[in-house]
Amino acid sequence: MTSSSSDKAAGRVLLPSTINPTRYDLKFTPHFENFTFTGESSIELTTTSNLHDSAANGEKCREITLHSKELCFASASYVVVKTNREESPEGAAFEAEEIRVNNKMHTVTFVFGDAIPAEASLVLTIKYTGFLNNEMAGFYRSKYTDIHGESKFMASTQFESLDARRAFPCWDEPARKAIFGVTLTVPKNLDAFSNMPELSNKTLPGGKLKEIRFLDTPVMSTYLVAFCVGEFDYVQAQTEHGVLVRVYTPPGKSESGLFALDCATKSLDAYDDFFGIPYPLPKLDMVAIPEFAMGAMENWGLVTYREVDLLIDPTKASSNQKQRVCTVVTHELAHQWFGNLVTMAWWDDLWLNEGFASWAENWAADVINPNWCMWDQFTTGHLASAMRLDALRSSHPIQVPIQHAEEVEEVFDAISYCKGGSVVKMIRAVLGMKAFQSGLGAYMKKHAYKNTETYDLWQAWQDSSGMPVQEMMASWTEQMGFPLVTVSEEKWEDDKVTLTLEQEWFLSDGSELSEEDKEKKWCIPILTCTVEGTQQDMIFMREKTATITVPLPSKDGWVKLNAGQDVPMRVKLTSEMIDRLSTGIQSKTLPAVDRAGLLLDGYALVKAGKLSPESLIKLLSNYTDEDDYTVWTGIAGIIGGLDAVLSDDPTMCGYFKPMAKKIVMGLHDKIGWDATESDGH
Repeated sequence: MTSSSSDKAAGRVLLPSTINPTRYDLKFTPHFENFTFTGESSIELTTTSNLHDSAANGEKCREITLHSKELCFASASYVVVKTNREESPEGAAFEAEEIRVNNKMHTVTFVFGDAIPAEASLVLTIKYTGFLNNEMAGFYRSKYTDIHGESKFMASTQFESLDARRAFPCWDEPARKAIFGVTLTVPKNLDAFSNMPELSNKTLPGGKLKEIRFLDTPVMSTYLVAFCVGEFDYVQAQTEHGVLVRVYTPPGKSESGLFALDCATKSLDAYDDFFGIPYPLPKLDMVAIPEFAMGAMENWGLVTYREVDLLIDPTKASSNQKQRVCTVVTHELAHQWFGNLVTMAWWDDLWLNEGFASWAENWAADVINPNWCMWDQFTTGHLASAMRLDALRSSHPIQVPIQHAEEVEEVFDAISYCKGGSVVKMIRAVLGMKAFQSGLGAYMKKHAYKNTETYDLWQAWQDSSGMPVQEMMASWTEQMGFPLVTVSEEKWEDDKVTLTLEQEWFLSDGSELSEEDKEKKWCIPILTCTVEGTQQDMIFMREKTATITVPLPSKDGWVKLNAGQDVPMRVKLTSEMIDRLSTGIQSKTLPAVDRAGLLLDGYALVKAGKLSPESLIKLLSNYTDEDDYTVWTGIAGIIGGLDAVLSDDPTMCGYFKPMAKKIVMGLHDKIGWDATESDGH
């Protein structure tokens, strides 16, 4: 089921690989009076020996094509810096004779009178103008109200996935990495910052403008370039490892950045230690943008955020608001390594960027705030969101072939983020943290400042663990959906239980599977737990059926499949298993995440017609003493759903409501209706 690199690349619409950028020197001057900007790009290029092989009609190549969108070009020329050929001597300059703009393909082609030299180093200089649009993409404007109540504008960037081309002509593909030098000319009263610290800041003649030049970036993709121009206050702190972190806020709101600042400094240090590679840049800025399309964007060294996802008053903010800000920050900072330092070669592996960051945001938040029980919440949050969408016939695989880059916008969904994070959580559980972490570290070191395919990470984990990672993960990432594992037979003995398991594709509507559908199968890690904890023995269920034997500490002991809810699947237990588990539920020797998982599975199975409502109600009756927030997320959903369904049946409603009241009042008697300081997170 695994795909090779050449298979995956087939059909991709890419710019020619015979001309490659190594460095961009970018100059921007924004004009707020008419919402435009002037730009000048000097791009260092190398040409390959086969440059002329693909030219039409046997002619030599005279064209350079870049990505461009909504830019107006004044001129383009190149200088030969180094060549091994005599036809274009070093120092020779060539002006473009024709500029062709293709609005459909979002490209610009500069046509020159003479052939471009092969195996040469060139510097291409382009002068152009663009628009400070109000579409929250490219180099765009945002409106805000200052501390005096006046409406003003600032400018910032949002380049992922395909909008660097709105700010400067470029090879706007993640694998075409280069170094970037940025220079901004802005009004003297405004602040400006970019991915890297300032190199110089000088006032220009006339005294109204200043030119700020920034240090060169590391080698990186175009979508990670960023800069901001406007009025800002800031708060700052230094991590224990010596990185300066700033949070930029609208004027007068700097105090609202302190909570995010604390999250950032702690998580940067945590990621340093986790990946075994220090944060590669000398600073990290985080800035709140008044008008922002997403939650945040992980630009390297300059992370941009929607205001509500960065700025809060920690003395007034709810627990939910604090957790939201913390996880958005930890998500974006995970990308500083996973995505920025090591980048996917093409957009069909976007899921790996976002899936890993979705896992890492919870890991780092759990390190910073262990009392938040982030991994318990993962089950009723990320995992539940993924399974709701992925149980539909209209779902899609995690890895989706993308030919035209524009198609990437269609896969920014809960499959990429939430199911992606869930399969990363699964592989961590299977490998164990030591092999998981060492494999990641080896992957980062080997591919730093480069691009990778998904199987590069599988190979790193396979090497660190000795387990069949590629085989297992292919079944989870290259086909849509997830399995239902049903216990079809059971044999209970005094010291062990033998279970026969069957797997099939789970669909939330319970629709009948075709013969082809019935052939679908996953390589499922079977993780179990008893009152003694998670069992060390694990098998991979590769076929449609499997038999497992689990030791029991006592003859009336219980066993739970999918321990820790680490595998994105549904489990249908037998009545005997549910009866035995009632002891673990009531005594809470069954962990909270597993108590919640039983409810989520049971409710989904009832809605799919795979389990009787009576069985779910019987299971629910064991939760009368429940007081865990995560478990109550599941309880509340079931009570609300059953109430809606049973309201038209007076007899069933008469049985259900007293039981529901007993469960709710059990919680009321413990915590009451009013919030108290002892409530915790």
